[in-house]
Amino acid sequence: MARAFLFVLDSFGVGGAPDAAGYQDEGADTLGHIAEFCAAGAADRQGLREGPLQLPNMSALGLMHIAKMANGATPAGMAVPDRTFGLYGAASEVSKGKDTPSGHWEIAGTPVMFDWGYFPSEGDAFPQELVEAICREANLPGILGNCHASGTDIIARLGQEHCRSAKPICYTSSDSVFQIAAHERYFGLERLLKLCEIVRQLLMPYNIGRVIARPFVGETAATFERTGNRRDYSVLPPEPTLLDRLTQSDRTVHAIGKIGDIFAHQGTSREIKASGNLALMDTTLKVMDEAKDGDLVFTNFVDFDMLYGHRRDVAGYAAALEAFDVWLPAVYRKLVPGDMVILTADHGCDPTWRGTDHTRERVPIMAFGPGVRSRSLGVRSTFADIGESIAAHLSIASGAHGRSFL
Repeated sequence: MARAFLFVLDSFGVGGAPDAAGYQDEGADTLGHIAEFCAAGAADRQGLREGPLQLPNMSALGLMHIAKMANGATPAGMAVPDRTFGLYGAASEVSKGKDTPSGHWEIAGTPVMFDWGYFPSEGDAFPQELVEAICREANLPGILGNCHASGTDIIARLGQEHCRSAKPICYTSSDSVFQIAAHERYFGLERLLKLCEIVRQLLMPYNIGRVIARPFVGETAATFERTGNRRDYSVLPPEPTLLDRLTQSDRTVHAIGKIGDIFAHQGTSREIKASGNLALMDTTLKVMDEAKDGDLVFTNFVDFDMLYGHRRDVAGYAAALEAFDVWLPAVYRKLVPGDMVILTADHGCDPTWRGTDHTRERVPIMAFGPGVRSRSLGVRSTFADIGESIAAHLSIASGAHGRSFL
């Protein structure tokens, strides 16, 4: 038998989505624009990083070729290696959203072909009847925010009023999401999580994909900081995913980071929490030692999106990519014959783009392991090809969407 390791670099898009214009994202390119800023010296930060973007290991896995096939351009300042290792390609998304659940579910073989519900970007985001129901069911004096916002910005702006009034900060984005920020001390973490469970139920008629708990600490706008106790409350995928097929075949799915939340805890045999890329890297290496034949280890590396993409922090994103690249040889040293690793992403979040939201982009596919020969996969028509390839690798039945590239 074999093992599979699926690592999602959350938001690491490579541009070129054929339907980007329909999302007002034509020209968005997370990798390309980060590389462009780095090459121009615009992503230098003292004590963090400087110079052109350095990703030698992912480049050797075909990343430069992927960028060229995805959007027609090689990233600025980055060398194209003479030789590549493993399988490499790009994939377009067929799901109708550019959100985290849609991307992950499609990766796992289940595209989202329906339209999510969304909240308006102008005026009050949430209907009055919904706000009244939330306040009634959760015994709240009211809510703050009620708008589209960046999470860090709205906490800085409304955090002190929240601490005084006990009104939670409620906001949304261009995703199908209802986010609730509350102070762990003044409001209480358990109270916040209970509130999110209430809101999750009240939102069912609105077809909203996720409710996200955004706990924070600190005493002033300058010191407020979100903690690692974030929790996502997602609806169930519309049909069984790769994870379900694996668990039904008595395989173990090790879900690391926020994978369990994204799949509404369905199809996950074991959920291991870790906060931040460094902790996720350490945890992943430990779980790789524990994984048995036939298992899937599935990790989401959230910092690329949460800390750097949404915050439009090019230097931070570049440094995080370089740290991930340095980590990859440790992954390879854990592999045994029959293992396969796939690196990919769930959407883009171009840190040079307008606004603070995700961007519609193609995603990279880099697959490697002992005995995996190098070849181009071309541009795949759906992320679901990734899940079907893992199904084929682990010798379970294929699903209804996508086609294995093995």
